[in-house]
Amino acid sequence: MTQLQQPIKFAYWVPNVSGGLVVSNIEQRTDWSYDYNVRLAQAAEKNGFEYALTQIRFTAGYGAENQHESVSFSHALLAKTEKLKVIAAILPGPWKPALAAKQLATIDYLTEGRIAINVVSGWFRGEFDAIGEEWPEHDQRYVRSEEFIRTLKGIWTTDNYSFDGKYYQFQNYTLKPKPLQKPHIEVFQGGSSRAARDMASRVSDWYFTNGNTVEEIQKQVEDIRTKAKANNHHVKIGVNAFIIARDTEEEAKAVLREIIDKANTEAVNAFGDATREAGAASPEQQGNWAKSSFEDLVQYNDGFKTNLIGTPQQIAERIVALKNVGVDLILSGFLHFIEEVEYFGEKVLPLVRQLELQQEKEIEIQAKSA
Repeated sequence: MTQLQQPIKFAYWVPNVSGGLVVSNIEQRTDWSYDYNVRLAQAAEKNGFEYALTQIRFTAGYGAENQHESVSFSHALLAKTEKLKVIAAILPGPWKPALAAKQLATIDYLTEGRIAINVVSGWFRGEFDAIGEEWPEHDQRYVRSEEFIRTLKGIWTTDNYSFDGKYYQFQNYTLKPKPLQKPHIEVFQGGSSRAARDMASRVSDWYFTNGNTVEEIQKQVEDIRTKAKANNHHVKIGVNAFIIARDTEEEAKAVLREIIDKANTEAVNAFGDATREAGAASPEQQGNWAKSSFEDLVQYNDGFKTNLIGTPQQIAERIVALKNVGVDLILSGFLHFIEEVEYFGEKVLPLVRQLELQQEKEIEIQAKSA
């Protein structure tokens, strides 16, 4: 099947940290508790979401005062769901590949192949300093992450595995039982720097990019896929989007205005300062948030930029436009998670599937007439 014929997939950000997905004092009917998250996970899988992404934080900041650990929280959600695949965020440094490989293989076995991993290279030095972890310079963090991914895949697929890297070494190590997923547990990663994209083009199964316009996302997709092809590798693309779906465009835009008007200015500016410092550390002076305005930073990963804000029809058309430039998955954030996930499943997703079928039929007609 062609890219166009593959149904686009949907994931949601798990609110396993307090404060929701916007740095704003607006009322949010979203909670970071386990009970709320179980209800959300069950609602999400009933409404067409195939993936959920847990967040990893070790310290409070930017409106997230409380944080549940990602891997154990992911496992707890998997125990209460039937189809959903949960992506656990992991930081090389605090995690070592031997432990992560064993831990994830066990969860994979217990959940019949429904765990995935998001390797986060790290951008916030203050967090690493606080927990006494080494902080390599920017590109070296991606060298470490690439070794981390290569060793995980090696351990999961090979007996008597050996590896001699800068950060990790193995000698004739055999993990048993290995994961149920074949060839291995799916590996996601994010980042917008040159080093991040190049790493994705070599070793990652999925690449997450911050929210952006269709045109800018197309440039990233083409860049990564061209390099991946040269490496005899294929990587799928996920795009961050904060979704505000309402019955009218005016209602949706009013919600966006209220979120920004009630932004926690001190927290947003502190977040902006930290991200600019992180971006300046990359050789090209470009980080994830290099071109983000104050308004963009109110949503952690530039989710407003993707512009999935409006009526169900408008949002469905924009989702298909993203798919047409090579996007495989929408990583979604919401203001009031449970009710908006249900609204999305009822009102938006059926329109997306209709538009996909319509395009497929048009392609078939064009192929027959060619």
